[in-house]
Amino acid sequence: MNSAPHRFEKPSILSFILFVLFVAFLAVSFDGAEISLTNLIKGIPDMGRLVGEMFPPSLDRIDALSVSLLETFEIAVAGTAFGILISLPLAILASKNLSPHPTIYYMSRSLISFFRTVPELIWAIFFVASVGLGPFAGFLAIVVDTIGFAGRFFAEAMEESEKGSQEALEALGASKIDIIFASVIPYSMPSLINTSLYALEKATRSSVVLGLVGAGGIGIELKVSMDMFRYDQAATIIIAIFILVLLVEQVSSRIRRKFIGDKS
Repeated sequence: MNSAPHRFEKPSILSFILFVLFVAFLAVSFDGAEISLTNLIKGIPDMGRLVGEMFPPSLDRIDALSVSLLETFEIAVAGTAFGILISLPLAILASKNLSPHPTIYYMSRSLISFFRTVPELIWAIFFVASVGLGPFAGFLAIVVDTIGFAGRFFAEAMEESEKGSQEALEALGASKIDIIFASVIPYSMPSLINTSLYALEKATRSSVVLGLVGAGGIGIELKVSMDMFRYDQAATIIIAIFILVLLVEQVSSRIRRKFIGDKS
C-alpha cells in the first residue's frame, strides 16, 4: 500500500525557529495592542449615542463644505498629475535595464523608497511647517507620496518590458532614448495607466486626512465639527467624502476596463 504523498515539505530548523519566533511576537503584539473585549462592550452604548447624534445630517453649511470638498479633490488631482510627471523620468533612472549608471540606479531607487517609507501625513506636517497652512502644503505632500508610490511600480513595469523589440532597435543603431520611447514606454503603458489611476484613488483618500493637520481641504472641516461636537455636521462631511471616493473609484474602474481590459 502506497503512503500518501507529503503535502508540505519538512521545514528546516531555521525555518521552524523563525516560525516559533513569529508566533511568539504575534502573541506579544496582541498584548501590546491592549485588546480588551470588556472595553469594547462598554463602548458600544457610546458608539450608539454618537451615531444617534449624527442623524439626521446637518445641511446648514453645505455650500462651504462643497467648496472644501472640491478643494480636496483639486489637491488630489493636481498632486497626482505632478507626481506622475516626476515619477516617469525618475522611474527610468531607477530601472536596471535603462539607468545610465549603477550609482544613479541605486540613488534613484533609494529616493523612491524614502518617499514611499515616510507616510503622507508626516510629509503634510513637514510642508505645513515649511510653506504654511493651506492647500499648497497638501499638494506638495501628495506629489511626494505619489512619487514614492508610482515611481516604484513604473520602474518595475519598465524592467519587465519585452526585451525582443529593445534588442532589435539596439541592433538597428537606436539610442537609449529611442528605445525608451519607441519600445519600453509603449509596452509598459497599460501598467503605467493602471498605477496612475490607483495613485489618484489613493491621493483622493489621503488628501482628506491631510486637512486634519492644516494642509487644506475638507479634513479641517471634519476636525472642527468633531471638536465642536457638531456630529450631525460631521456626518454630512463623512457622507460627502464617501461619495467623492466612490465616484473616483467608479470612474477609475471604467477607464481601466476601457483602455487596459481590467475586469475587476
